[in-house]
Amino acid sequence: MTIEIPSNLIVAGVDEVGRGPLVGDVVTAAVILDPSRPIAGLNDSKKLSEKKRLALFDEIREKALAFAIGRATPDEIDELNILHATMLAMQRAVAGLGVTPELVFIDGNRCPDLPMEARAVVKGDSLVPAISAASILAKVTRDAEMSELDARHPEYGFARHKGYPTAEHLAILASRGPLPEYRKSFKPVRRALGLEE
Repeated sequence: MTIEIPSNLIVAGVDEVGRGPLVGDVVTAAVILDPSRPIAGLNDSKKLSEKKRLALFDEIREKALAFAIGRATPDEIDELNILHATMLAMQRAVAGLGVTPELVFIDGNRCPDLPMEARAVVKGDSLVPAISAASILAKVTRDAEMSELDARHPEYGFARHKGYPTAEHLAILASRGPLPEYRKSFKPVRRALGLEE
């Protein structure tokens, strides 16, 4: 099942990556696909191999009418909470587009406040090609940032767990303590800081 997209409208898809991790930015992407330059193989980024994501990442950037990355920092996440920080990052991605969309499809069940019509689509990253493209851009961008953090702090294993609270990551966090890039409002980080029983 795919969502019917009006062919006469400029439509953007928006998705986020990184709501669950304990560290780093929440990263969003907004993509307006070019109907005259179709991209084969678009899907939810989590269902694609890393190799396929990287190939599609380059193809999306080459063929899309417009794309932009938005983000919210760990400090913003701590101040606003993860949901509101995600909405802010989505607003930033849409605002960064070089072409103004007339309709925005957002992956999930709620939309940020935008100056144009927006519709939430549950499982949109599998149903709306522009959201699939956005999920790929956001995931590849955030994964690369986790690899950079891993290069600076290899003892934390960020290249493996990408900041998600795996058993390995929680054990490292408990023994080594949080880096400045951690989200201090998240319970396991608060625990490591001695702020949570």
